[in-house]
Amino acid sequence: MQHRIVVLGAGYTGAVAAGRLAKRLRREDVTITLVNPESDFVERVRLHQLATGQDLRPRPFDEMFAGTGVRLKRAKVTAVDVDRKAVTVATADGSEELEYDSLVYALGSAWNDGGVPGAATHAHELASRPGALRLRDRLAALEAGRPVVVVGGGLTGVEAATEIAGARPDLDVALTVREGLGDWLSEKGRAHLRQAVDRLGITVHEHAEVTAVEADAVTTADGRTLPADVTVWTTGFAVHPLARATTLEVTDRGQIVVDATMRSVSHEDVYAVGDAAMAMGPGDKPLRMSCASGIPMAWQAADALAARLTGTKIPSVPIRYAQQCISLGRKDGLIQFVTADDRAVDRALTGRVAALYKELICKGAAWSVAHPTLGTPTRRRPVVRQEVRPETPARAAA
Repeated sequence: MQHRIVVLGAGYTGAVAAGRLAKRLRREDVTITLVNPESDFVERVRLHQLATGQDLRPRPFDEMFAGTGVRLKRAKVTAVDVDRKAVTVATADGSEELEYDSLVYALGSAWNDGGVPGAATHAHELASRPGALRLRDRLAALEAGRPVVVVGGGLTGVEAATEIAGARPDLDVALTVREGLGDWLSEKGRAHLRQAVDRLGITVHEHAEVTAVEADAVTTADGRTLPADVTVWTTGFAVHPLARATTLEVTDRGQIVVDATMRSVSHEDVYAVGDAAMAMGPGDKPLRMSCASGIPMAWQAADALAARLTGTKIPSVPIRYAQQCISLGRKDGLIQFVTADDRAVDRALTGRVAALYKELICKGAAWSVAHPTLGTPTRRRPVVRQEVRPETPARAAA
């Protein structure tokens, strides 16, 4: 019988994991089913570009996985029963159940309104393609001079504010930051970011925590009211809620706790990658939610699962950070170099060269998804049919 592998979610991590498994396992030994509600890949790191009217290159999964043996199941995951090893999905034809022998959970994350009154009703999000398209329509309808407030001073907020200001210099764009602008960057990085927002005419409100959102304004903790025809909410991400409803061991945030091979510490037939997983990185720190973490997590999970199925040595994929890449519009950027555990160092790349560097990083990430089975040929060994007792997983700290 073929070993049934089901991969939930076809973002960066799920798509990479499915393609890498197809490369490492023989088609006669396994079936690989990739479950995703959409038929093409979404470049999440470019959604701020989509929101400002730019068209992104379509990447249909049927083309990406042609000839690999990966089967796309276009459906929405509605329930996961890890004790019965079954996944319930909703398709255009109704509800269906998929049984598995091994599960790769890569459902990722969505935007997090933080429970702030009015945010869910009035704010726009950039964590999904539908959200980016709604924001695109709303921005296109704005007349010159109208106010736009981006809430959140992290990578997503900075990129959204600068992209909007660059694409629509006729709008009054503001950025609210809970702490200081770019306070996680090096001195050089902070200085360049400040120059960029000043050049683009962005008003920055520092130490301004937004506590309420209305249809035409936001309110900060210190009592200020900022006019906002459009509010863009970028304060963080919330993981998909399905894992919390299972018997999997999860963190307080709902992330699946995994060992160094991305295998669940409570269910040895479940692997979790990307934003859905809590894995430890360099310096014994949890890996942050990002593409930079997710893709090597997918490599590790796929390689470990393939090795366990074929009875070969489990490889170790080192997950360490090198830089944080920030676009500041189409012609400016900031590459903040960091330590292995993601702390900023003095060195940073700025300006047009940094923008080109960031573009290469984005294209490389998309290429790794679009060509999941290319690279150095890998010897495929038959799946071990007899039961193989896996090693006891090292328990990761929550």
